[in-house]
Amino acid sequence: MGVFIHKRECQMTKRILILCTGNSCRSQMAEGLLRSFDPLLEVVSAGTKAASRVHPKAIQVMNEIGIDLSGNVPKTVDQFLTQPFDYVITVCDNAKESCPVFIGSVKHRLHIGFDDPADATGTEEEILSVFRRVRDEIKKDFYTFFAEKIKKVQA
Repeated sequence: MGVFIHKRECQMTKRILILCTGNSCRSQMAEGLLRSFDPLLEVVSAGTKAASRVHPKAIQVMNEIGIDLSGNVPKTVDQFLTQPFDYVITVCDNAKESCPVFIGSVKHRLHIGFDDPADATGTEEEILSVFRRVRDEIKKDFYTFFAEKIKKVQA
């Protein structure tokens, strides 16, 4: 009787760090989305100046699509500097802020920028609308990254 090993199980798990400034909105949403695409990916997120908590509206809009961030906490990039990563992806908005640089061991550095929904102003619904727009942009762009860089390689 032969032993069948799924080709994917022979592949090394990809390690991905998603980096921004506060690690309270964009990087947390991107982490949750990447994990939802493939639970076997090793995905973490961090910031250069970690906020005290994940933004409640980020938690709310991710819950709307079935992803629970309520147990997540912002982390500083310093705790990951000694760990190697296949990808480090910055998600800051180049026009409004300077993107952090990861000085640890990394094979591929990418930038996929998004507006910071925490900067949204207006009514509650207008602010939620910005969070939903950014969430949907992150989902689209990170699925493209996943399909082109991760899934294609592991197929």
